[in-house]
Amino acid sequence: MNSATFKGGTHPFEGKSLSENSEIRFAEFSGDYVFPMSQHIGAPAKPCVNVGDHVLAGQKIGEAQGFISADVISSVSGTVKKVEPRMQVSGQPQMSVVIESDGKFETVSGIGEMNDWQSFSKDDIRKAVKDAGITGMGGAGFPTYVKLMPKDDEAIDYFIANGSECEPYLTSDYRLMMEEGEKIVAGLKICLMLFPNAKGVVAIEDNKPKAIAHMTELCKGEQRIEVRALKTKYPEGGERQLINAVTGRYINSSMLPADVGAIVDNVATIIAIYEAVALSTPLMEKVITITGDAVAEPSNLRVRIGSSYKDALLFVGGLKKEAKKVICGGPMMGQALFDLDVPVTKPSSALCVFEHDEVAEKPTTPCIRCARCVNACPEFLVPPMMVKAATNGDLEGFEALNGMECMECGTCSYVCPARRPLTQIFKQARKMVMNKRRVEAAEKRQREELERIASEAAEAARAAALERLK
Repeated sequence: MNSATFKGGTHPFEGKSLSENSEIRFAEFSGDYVFPMSQHIGAPAKPCVNVGDHVLAGQKIGEAQGFISADVISSVSGTVKKVEPRMQVSGQPQMSVVIESDGKFETVSGIGEMNDWQSFSKDDIRKAVKDAGITGMGGAGFPTYVKLMPKDDEAIDYFIANGSECEPYLTSDYRLMMEEGEKIVAGLKICLMLFPNAKGVVAIEDNKPKAIAHMTELCKGEQRIEVRALKTKYPEGGERQLINAVTGRYINSSMLPADVGAIVDNVATIIAIYEAVALSTPLMEKVITITGDAVAEPSNLRVRIGSSYKDALLFVGGLKKEAKKVICGGPMMGQALFDLDVPVTKPSSALCVFEHDEVAEKPTTPCIRCARCVNACPEFLVPPMMVKAATNGDLEGFEALNGMECMECGTCSYVCPARRPLTQIFKQARKMVMNKRRVEAAEKRQREELERIASEAAEAARAAALERLK
């Protein structure tokens, strides 16, 4: 079987055997649940409940602000304990609604009711997705209803269900394909109702033969849906790389997938779409992987959004060894954690806990000009030149080298024999460029406002002078 792929990338140690055979278990916790108002790209939601309010599971507690935003839905019933900034995975506090669960998990009326979704209009589907608070569940957290509203529905000819799960150690999407594949197919059929010219593609890396076989069987007889095997290579699941592998088309950071006739959603997101449209159920739960060589029982858990990682880890037996490295997400693009008392959110994917920190334990040496990072970069960048510009504070040079196209995938750092922290340097440089752009945009707006005021004052003075001459 010839598997589709993209240029560049690498094949890190997979580590999936720890949890790939662990069926999804439901884990429910008592105590406080924390719901950040920013679990998505775009404007944070605005809290629409107050301290002391009693809420139900499925109730909206955060209202989207603007087009690029998303509602936040409570996953528990209980009492609003606090509305205040709380620490998140990023290490930064975010405005959050804290709910003390009453342990009853009572829901608003209507949740779980089956709809005749085959008769839904496009507007019905998009409204159901928006009201459910669904965002991308593969990492980025882009509001899903916005993705489903391109400029021209008929220009979309690919709708890709991303089941590649290329990040090492993660197996939650694999388990969803094995256990809830019917929902993926149904959710994809719902999405295809929006785009009459689109073909549905379930994209899966070829290190998951059982998932490929299972999804292929489920898609038999579906005229508009096929399963596509992808070569196992990181970062195959990146939106740009996935589109390139499946369609042969290329997008950059200034483009949207819809610009090349494609829309991509993670398989977990597509299940959430099915549940919102067909079962009147908003996004309240997330399947995550708890894994690593320091974890007592690597597992895939279904948890309520707002649960803490600390509770999730204790549910699988805690640690069997002293941990040197704790990561929210996978080892390539995940974020190191210094505190497990942070909430699971819509884009959450995993908690990886390791006995050793291989990066910290190996010394960094000077660049040997081997060009491995150049060959591996999936965005066709030249990391040695970019790192020189970044470390010299040459932000204009960094931009000129297309440094803002870096997707911070970590491939360059992984393949570097000198163990240079390339990705971290690029991440910092990109932040500095974005801050510079914001400052420049604010200064431009200020200049334009001053020019407007000066122009109006000059016009008023001219009018007054003309009046005096009459």
